[in-house]
This record gives sequence, C-alpha cells and structure tokens, in this order.
Amino acid sequence: MRSETFDVVARFVVMSPGVTRPGEQPAVHRWAKILDQTKCIGCHACSTACKSENGVPLGVNRTYVKAVEVGTFPTVRRAYQVTRCNQCDDAPCTTACPTRAMFRRPDGIVDFDKSICIGCKACIAACPYDAIFINPEDNSAEKCNLCSHRIDAGLEPACVTVCPTSAILVGDLDDPTSEVARIVQRDVVAVRRPEKETHPKVFYKGAHQATLDPLAARRPTGGLFMWSEQGNVPHGVVSGHPGRANSSAAALLAYDVPHRAPWDWRVSLYTWTKGIAAGVYLVGLLLLVLGTISADSALWRWAVPLTATGFLAATGLVLIADLSHPERFYLIFTRRQWQSWLVRGAFIIAGYGAVLAAHLASSVVVGGGGGGGGELSGWLAVIGGPLAAMTAVYTAFLFAQAKARDLWQSPLLPPHLLVQAGLAGSAVLLLLAPVVAVPRATLSWTLLIAAVAHLLIVLGELTLTHVTAHARLAAHEMTHGRFRRYFWTSVVLVAAAVAAPWVPFAPPALALLGLLAFEHAHVQAGQAVPLA
Repeated sequence: MRSETFDVVARFVVMSPGVTRPGEQPAVHRWAKILDQTKCIGCHACSTACKSENGVPLGVNRTYVKAVEVGTFPTVRRAYQVTRCNQCDDAPCTTACPTRAMFRRPDGIVDFDKSICIGCKACIAACPYDAIFINPEDNSAEKCNLCSHRIDAGLEPACVTVCPTSAILVGDLDDPTSEVARIVQRDVVAVRRPEKETHPKVFYKGAHQATLDPLAARRPTGGLFMWSEQGNVPHGVVSGHPGRANSSAAALLAYDVPHRAPWDWRVSLYTWTKGIAAGVYLVGLLLLVLGTISADSALWRWAVPLTATGFLAATGLVLIADLSHPERFYLIFTRRQWQSWLVRGAFIIAGYGAVLAAHLASSVVVGGGGGGGGELSGWLAVIGGPLAAMTAVYTAFLFAQAKARDLWQSPLLPPHLLVQAGLAGSAVLLLLAPVVAVPRATLSWTLLIAAVAHLLIVLGELTLTHVTAHARLAAHEMTHGRFRRYFWTSVVLVAAAVAAPWVPFAPPALALLGLLAFEHAHVQAGQAVPLA
C-alpha cells in the first residue's frame, strides 16, 4: 500500500505544469501552501534547505521560523510560525514594482526577475508580510517563489521535501483532490493580515495568534533572544512590542529575524527637495496670478525656473542614489509598469522638468527686453502649474501603495504635501531676496499661512485617533519613540518661523529645517512597525 507521503508527491508531480502527457495542454493551476503549525517542531530544516537550494546569503532569509513563548512558568509552551512570502492573488509588490521585476505567474506564483530589478525597494515597502529583501550579493530584490524552478520541473519546493513532520504542503487550490484544497475547504485555517485584502495563498493551520500578529508578543528585555542576541542591525525592525503586547495571553518573543526598513534618509531628503522644486514654481505662479509680480520680472523669468530646476535635479539624483542598481534607472521609462506610482511620478517629474526647461529657454530667447518671454512663460504656466502640483502630491499615492505602512494611508497626505510645497516654496523665495527683488510682505504671509496649516495637520498626529494598531504604534514612534527628536525639533522650528514672520531670513531658514526634520520623522516612523 502506498504511503500518504507518496500519494501527495505523486499528485504533485501529475499536477505540475512541467509534466504533461503527449498531446495535452499544460493545466492552469493555483498553487497554495499549507503551514501546519500543530506539526512544526521548530527544527529550521526548511530555512536551511531554502538557503541551500536558492543560494541565499547569510544575513537575509526567504523563509525562517519565528518562535514565541506563550504562557508563564510552569504553564508555558512554545509556538512557531513559518514566515515567508504569502503568494498573494492581489500582490501589492507587483503593483508597486516599476519594471515588472516582481510579477505574478498564471499559476498564481509571485516570482521575480533579477535582471530588470532596479533596487528601488518599493516592493519591500508594499509587502504587508515583510517577505522581500535586497540580496546583498547582487543588490536585487528576492523572496520565496515556491521554488518555481522545481515546480516547473515537476518537483516539490525544497522546504516541503525536507520537513520531517510533513508540516508543509503545496498543492493546487482548484483541484478538489489535492490535500491543500481539502484542508483549506474543510479545516480551520488562518492567513496573516487579512485586513490588507491581498488574498494570500499561504494558510496556517493551528497557528497561535501570538505568532501571526507581529505586535502580539513582548520583546525580551535586553534584546536577549533564544540562542542569540539581535545585534545592532542598521535601520532595523524587530517583531514584537517593547512594552505592552497586543495579546491577552502572556506571550514573549523568543526567536525572530531582524529586517532592515527599506527607505532610509535619502527618501526623507527626496520628499524635501521635491517639495521645494514644486513649491517654488507654485508660489511664484500664485504671485503672478495675484498681480504681485509681473510676467517679465526677474523673479518669474529667472529665479523661479532656475531654483525649481536645481532642486528638481537634486531630487532626481537622490532618487537614483537610493537605488540598489542606480545604473538601471532608465528601466523606469523603458520597462515601465503603469500601475506603479514610481513610474507615474517619474513621468510627472520629467514633464515638469520639460516645462521648466521651456520656461528658461523663453527667458534666454528674449534676453533682457520685450515682453514676449513673459507672455510665453505665462502660457507655459497653464501646463506647469498642474504639473508642479502633481509633482508635490504624487508621493502620497506612492506611499499609499506601500500597503504595509498604515501611517501613510491617510487621505490628508496629498493636501498636506501641497501645504508643505507652499511652505518650502515661499521660504526659498524669501531667501533669494539678496539676489533678486521679491515681494517680502506677500511671501511672508504665504509662509505664515502655510506654516500654520502644516502645524495644524502635524499636531493632529497627537490628538486624532488612529484606526489601526500599526498606525498608532507608528505615530507613537514618531512623536514619543525613536524619532521624537526629529518630530519635536520640526514643530519647534516651524513654530519659531510663525512666531517671528518679519525677521529677515530667520523664519524661512527655520521653516525649511523644520520641514526637513518632519519629513525624516514621518518617513522613518512609518517603517518602524514590525510586519512579520
């Protein structure tokens, strides 16, 4: 009589897309995985086999086993959770990827193509399961792909073959005879973070909630985990909660793998330089519409486009420098994936840059006299104004694609970025007063209004209730946690700019520094919440 394991392997081979009978068309499957935590013994054989099969270097993992101690002595047990890519039907990493390096195959496997990865880390920010990482050897994004090369050859994934207790099963959800389909349809199973609506196809059987919820367990004091210390991982995030845990059960994180937050200070700087590049033009256009300056003034013809172009160029350089493969940045345009706001933003910035170049060209053509250049730049503003506004706010939609980061899922973020652009633009134009004539009074009022609006929105983080635990923890990290110094420094500096609006140069300089400090606190705090 054949063993149950042999039956499972036989069914798997028959269903595999790489195995077909003569004259038959390959079947379309919907691969899924069962992780039976009632059978998992925490041996880490799956992690080791995965590293060996896929050549995963030390320090990063496609799969690992998280351990939590549930209860208090002497009534205590150890619960495990095997952590990896969830092979989502609606995978946010594929939507965020600008070059289709992350893609979903017809059989449901979310796979990747390293040759076209630019290392933007948008997929990492988008994944609610912290399953993607940048391989330190080739600087490309990777994750668990169900050992797709083995599946295509009619074999099981490496983790399945080595599991000593058959705690890992892979099968076709659309095949009613597969063990995976029977367990999903018949038994009690759970998925991680169902509220994200990614429709994951990794199902947990018998998993304790203290392992599934990344905030449920308390971190051990002193960072002393089972077998090892976490160490000082730069820009790192560890699961669990340093103080009060979400679980009503006594749960202590025993073993976990630290992760790097994907976007560092360069993304914080990019939001600041981009806000200045857009804000200078928008504020200049506002002065033009109000009649405070003329279309032939040096401020509009030269100072505005030159300053905006300079900061827009700096924005592009910062964005390229943040890529793990900066030499591939052109793939954003040549292999564009239009659902990605990284691609949309790149084209918006390119369009805005073209308008600024035309603006400067019109000023050069007319030289020092005549009104033709001013008239042409005025017509260009019909296009330039909307493009500048879109340049200011598109980052809100880029951050919104990072479904894992609840702090950034705010409907107030687009108008807030527009307010920040007004604050930055008026501040920079005021600083140009020694080299070009500027309407100080109007710019000071613009700075004052934008600064007050910014402070009102920012201080809402202290008073408004956040609807998810992840958003609350991120806001706490920003206002009272590891990024509190940046946050409160930003509040003090912008408030000082409001308090002394007529003092030369001090308010705009303080406002710009305060805005930079806030950008860093907001960007980094949004990534400080553990996801695995």
